[in-house]
Amino acid sequence: MFMTEDQKKYYNAMKKMGTKKPTKALPRPRFALGRFLFDVTTSQKFDVLIMICIFLNMLCMCLEHYNQSEHFDRVLGYINHFFVAVFTIECVMKLVALNFKYFTIPWNVFDFVIVIASILGQTLGELMAKFFVNPTLLRVVRVARVGRILRLVKGAKGIRTLLFALAVSMPALFNIGLLLFLVMFIYSIFGMSFFGYVRKSAGLTDLFNFETFPNSMIVLFQMCTTAGWSGVYQGLTNDQPPDCDPTLSTPSNKGDCGDAAIATPFLVTYVIITSLVV
Repeated sequence: MFMTEDQKKYYNAMKKMGTKKPTKALPRPRFALGRFLFDVTTSQKFDVLIMICIFLNMLCMCLEHYNQSEHFDRVLGYINHFFVAVFTIECVMKLVALNFKYFTIPWNVFDFVIVIASILGQTLGELMAKFFVNPTLLRVVRVARVGRILRLVKGAKGIRTLLFALAVSMPALFNIGLLLFLVMFIYSIFGMSFFGYVRKSAGLTDLFNFETFPNSMIVLFQMCTTAGWSGVYQGLTNDQPPDCDPTLSTPSNKGDCGDAAIATPFLVTYVIITSLVV
């Protein structure tokens, strides 16, 4: 549904790819240390241990709160250093065990990027704190640590299935997005024609109004989630003084007043149509 022939072919190809699993085994190193690290890093127990570390790291990140004491902040910093060290050691062990084959596995590349981002985030965070850099920038750098949580996707088959379903649905979602944009575009033109000169009141503000095309699209985007449409409706139906001035000189024959007879079907049909599309 809502897919062209090419998009259907893409969907079927992605679906078939999702059912295929690589069967090629990784070569075992010839030297003793490499063989030992290979056996350790490819074992299921090692993966479970790393997943537990990620989960514990996630819990520690949840403990951060506003106005926490300096001692508590220091303890969390030490814990964070520990987990960064654990994930770095894991990365080094796999690099030694797999050599250049390490980068042929997408999940390993993802792990490597997360480790590098964590190290950079930790290092830059300490430098910024030392040289009194803007605290907002420091918080942005620390957000890099959140990337570690994404590694849980590797061991969660259910989440991977959902992500794959999202990937194969992208063509249809793109078409639905275009349809929604078309509906918003049409209603935006109608809105500017009928309500471009309505006085700002209730849900109509300097940003949310039908005076310009961008502002109209913002209002309609908000209302496609059914958020704030009642306030907009109230503003568009104000048709009596002192809420408006029907004698004001505007291209509209009602001054800066709204029109309930037009606003009601306009908003009701828009909310219904966008709800069906989304």
